[in-house]
Amino acid sequence: MRPSRLVLFAAGDFACNLYWQSISLFLFFFYTDVLLLPPALAGAIAMVGAIWDALADLAVGIVAQRAKSYRRFVAGGSVPLGLAFVALFVVPGFGVTATALLALVAQIVFRTLYALVNVPYAAWSARISADSRDRSHIAGLRMLFGAAAASFVALTMPRAGHVIAAAGYAAVAVPLLWFVATRSREVTPPPPPAPVPIRAYLAVLGRNRAFVTLNLAMAVAGIAAAIVNQSVLYYFDHVVAAPAAGRAVLATMGVAGAACIPVWMLISRRTGPRATWFVASVIGVASLSSYVRAGDAISETQALLVALQIVFSGMNLAFWAMLPDTVEYGEVQSGVRVEALAFGVSAFVQKIALAGAAAAMGVVYTRIGYQPGTVQTDVAAAGIRAMMLGAPAIGLTIAALVMLANPLRRGVHARLVAALTQRRA
Repeated sequence: MRPSRLVLFAAGDFACNLYWQSISLFLFFFYTDVLLLPPALAGAIAMVGAIWDALADLAVGIVAQRAKSYRRFVAGGSVPLGLAFVALFVVPGFGVTATALLALVAQIVFRTLYALVNVPYAAWSARISADSRDRSHIAGLRMLFGAAAASFVALTMPRAGHVIAAAGYAAVAVPLLWFVATRSREVTPPPPPAPVPIRAYLAVLGRNRAFVTLNLAMAVAGIAAAIVNQSVLYYFDHVVAAPAAGRAVLATMGVAGAACIPVWMLISRRTGPRATWFVASVIGVASLSSYVRAGDAISETQALLVALQIVFSGMNLAFWAMLPDTVEYGEVQSGVRVEALAFGVSAFVQKIALAGAAAAMGVVYTRIGYQPGTVQTDVAAAGIRAMMLGAPAIGLTIAALVMLANPLRRGVHARLVAALTQRRA
């Protein structure tokens, strides 16, 4: 496929990540240090929002599975999504209870609309090309655009006036999503010979070992990545009293995540996405081991966080390159093609994992005695540090063990496509 078509489609991830990186990097901090909500309450709002997001992803996947086109979802939802995103960062000026309630409502509206746009957009990647190499390129390009958006958000999101920055991001994202939706290629597969009930689709996914193991591994890695990313501002603000360094390292992490994508694409092309996952895992464990031996000065911490961002970027690329391939794996196995619902269920699993990360942040920060807007105790500072380091150490290990059971080794997908071609002929 022409590279220009791949770039055009992947550009949608810049728009999606202007939204997603903003809430991933700043929303929890916005709740505790701008709205002054207690950490447990902020964590509960984030957890409920993530659970709702997961249910919305599943619902959209069910609807889109039976739709003929994904285009209308992305184009039609672009404007409402932008408006809902701005509402997330409004400071209402009410008491704690009213502020928390409004924050929860804003979360639910935004995440519903984000699912309506993002799930069909992600599922669309299975219709751009059936070639695994094209899909790896798409995954890499999407990662590049996503990392660019992360860097842009980290550099431009202010400590005050979040709603103005959010309006600026929406002004970029809305027209970009509409342009991608109206100009990208979409090849619709032949419909099944007879209607298939949703429970049958779900049963097919449950028996799809490639799909199940990939999503479990990514869920564990996603929890670790979310805790690391959300811990950065707290660590540099309250542990080492260097808030400017925290925002600088977030920007550096975004740049490093973007810069390493071509390397991960090359590794994936040479070894396959599954092997890329294990390469990233080894780098992550080695970086954590080196950090423990070297100490925890600011410069060493910055280097570790950048290394972990590179590791999680490699895992994300492997995940998005492999996820479309699980569609053909399940189709060969069962004779039923589960496409949009697969992406919806995948998003559901990942959002449940993020809900777990948000809940863990709220519970742990409450247990260690974190108090927003003041100097933290030594116990709280030690707890922030321990959580930022312990999450990737545990997560990388478990995720690598799960990925060992994934059957999509190099060359397997090409054989699956050949088998499907012969079957259809």
